[in-house]
Amino acid sequence: MLTEIHVENFALMEAVQLSFSRGLTIFSGETGTGKSMLIDALGVLLGGRASTDFIRHGLEKALVEGIFEECPPEVLEGLAEAGYPVEDGQLILSREINRSGRNICRVQGRTVPLTLYRTLVQGLVDIHGQMEHQSLFNPDSHRGLLDAFGGEQQLELLKQVNQSAKNYRGLLQREQQLLRSEADRERREDILRYQIDEITAVDPQGDEEDSLLQEKKRLVNSEKIMGNITEVYSLLYEGNGQSSAFDQIGQSRKALQEIFRYDKGCSTMLEPIESIYYMIEDLASQVMSYREGFDFDPGRLDQIEERLIQLQRLRKYGHTVQEVLQTKEEMLKELHTITHLQGELEDLRRDKEAARRDYTEKAKELSRVRAVQAQRLAEGLKKECADLGLEKSSFQVHFTALKEPQVGGAEQAEFYFSANVGEPLKPLAKVASGGEMSRLMLAMKSLLSKIESVGTFVFDEVDSGVGGRTIQKVGEKLARIAEGKQVFCITHAPQVAAFGDHHFGIQKEIINERTRTRIQYLTEDERIHELARMLGGDEEAIALEHARKLRKKIQ
Repeated sequence: MLTEIHVENFALMEAVQLSFSRGLTIFSGETGTGKSMLIDALGVLLGGRASTDFIRHGLEKALVEGIFEECPPEVLEGLAEAGYPVEDGQLILSREINRSGRNICRVQGRTVPLTLYRTLVQGLVDIHGQMEHQSLFNPDSHRGLLDAFGGEQQLELLKQVNQSAKNYRGLLQREQQLLRSEADRERREDILRYQIDEITAVDPQGDEEDSLLQEKKRLVNSEKIMGNITEVYSLLYEGNGQSSAFDQIGQSRKALQEIFRYDKGCSTMLEPIESIYYMIEDLASQVMSYREGFDFDPGRLDQIEERLIQLQRLRKYGHTVQEVLQTKEEMLKELHTITHLQGELEDLRRDKEAARRDYTEKAKELSRVRAVQAQRLAEGLKKECADLGLEKSSFQVHFTALKEPQVGGAEQAEFYFSANVGEPLKPLAKVASGGEMSRLMLAMKSLLSKIESVGTFVFDEVDSGVGGRTIQKVGEKLARIAEGKQVFCITHAPQVAAFGDHHFGIQKEIINERTRTRIQYLTEDERIHELARMLGGDEEAIALEHARKLRKKIQ
């Protein structure tokens, strides 16, 4: 529901700020006052064509802003998915048109591309006369409208059909994944067996490569290792003609022991040197064991080199041994799938056929119900059209069968219409515009508005070319549509305007030699005078009395 609109420098509207609520809102005024400009501005706000011709003469830009509340669930869902959630219950839209041709669209104060903007605002308002904003002109919406018209029972049946279709489509997709050609499967099986055998023959172990590389490094540098370890042993213990660390510590130990005989206070030095003495002795023993145990085997180095080459060849299956082993596991699973494919396919096909039978049964029942509701819709619409002077009109829901199970059921639906006897039925989108189209749309909205999620409907001179008792029916139907909804109607007919819950008068005024449109909310007394103006006639008193009677009759 549109609760506020702000328009700046849009055609003759210099600065217009209006607030709206539920019910039927009437806009009226003399011819040429710019009544349709407001609808044009609303169309721009909803993503319609934004011509620079809309910009007020002498200015560089025009602005249209709107606040919507109680938006349809699908609109709120789309906004949330796109990252523009309506958290406080208010959706704020704005559109700025510049003479440079640049358009700035904003949702919740954030700039968005025009294409996304149009998608997000679709479904907020249904504007008669602008096909891009009318669900009834979109054949893709007709099946959904028919199902909604059928009520909760039909919608529940549709839900079951959709679930059955999804189940079938999922099984079909799985079958297509499995159904490679026999030659492809055999070729793939041969490749998998070869690759698995290649990895198995090498039999790589988890951290084997790191261990081999470390051992190779030790063997390649064996001479350096032996030279250094010998030097370490010599410095620690042997000395090779010079005093070793063990000898020097031993001499120091002996000297401290001699001192200790005369001065017990040196015990703090003696104890550590005793510890160092035995530590060096133990370390020298370890070094000797390492040197004696070090074995350089050229044959072992060759074995390591050969093993590393084998592991290197497996790099095509993974950068590490762990990755190679993981690849092997995946190959084994795929090989198992291929070798057991025939049995799996047979099971899958049985499940798929069962799912198709389930879908066919449910879809057949939905088709039957749809046919019944289509007839009911046609009968209801015929009555609505007859009220509006279209007694000879015909309406039909045209079904097109769909071959494969799919969400939505076994047929597509499209509304067809003919206004006159002998004229062929045509799709709504191809029916010529004009008075007949206006009345048809009003009839359909009268019948379907309660089930449509759109909360705001706009009718621009829907009473055009209608007179007599029919004009009264137009007002009645607009009022009925407005029950629980929001309806805007631009009209020249006082019989229609009298039904309004709210009434705005539109006038042109000249200020500082510039013409501008003024839109004013009318009080009850002002409404009576506006209805009298619309009724016309030479006697103002008679027109006023007639206007009062019109309002009293409606109230």
